[in-house]
Amino acid sequence: MYLFFLLSGIVDVVSHSPLKLPLGLDRLLLSVALFMEGLLFCFHDYSDAALDQHLHSLLAMAIFAGALCALLEVFLRDHVILEAFRTSTFLLQGSWLWQIGFVLTPPWGGPGWDQTDRSNITFLTMCFCWHYAGALAVLAANAAASRCCNESCQLKFGDIDVELDCGMCIRKSKGSSGALLPESGLDDK
Repeated sequence: MYLFFLLSGIVDVVSHSPLKLPLGLDRLLLSVALFMEGLLFCFHDYSDAALDQHLHSLLAMAIFAGALCALLEVFLRDHVILEAFRTSTFLLQGSWLWQIGFVLTPPWGGPGWDQTDRSNITFLTMCFCWHYAGALAVLAANAAASRCCNESCQLKFGDIDVELDCGMCIRKSKGSSGALLPESGLDDK
């Protein structure tokens, strides 16, 4: 698994260099790396622990969804919906791995959750949906903040104005003479 993510990372770096790699190779290798990760989670030995198997099968669903999305991005470059979906699957993977850790080996010590209780499986399936809703909320908050910065480059917090240096804003101040640079004046002749 790590080998494939290493190859994907190397191709990501090289794709931004002067070397000309085939378009979409970065997403193809990301898709392969995610597919390998999903295979490892699918065929992991769970020692007949139903809850452990269920937790990891939900994780594998998120991984395979990300792999499919990255594969689609090979052919549909710069598709914002696919990129957002892929990002949400990565956020889901990360938060769900934390949840698995809390369920199987609680940080406060003591035994993990009961592996045979079917209500735990049902509850954790619902928690998986909550994790995905949380990932979508984080994605929406980031999109809103990005849009706010991109459109106005100025956030207002009550009486305090905060100027964001996003490199895209060119504003005329009130009473400016039209010079783009503050040092340049019309009387320099």
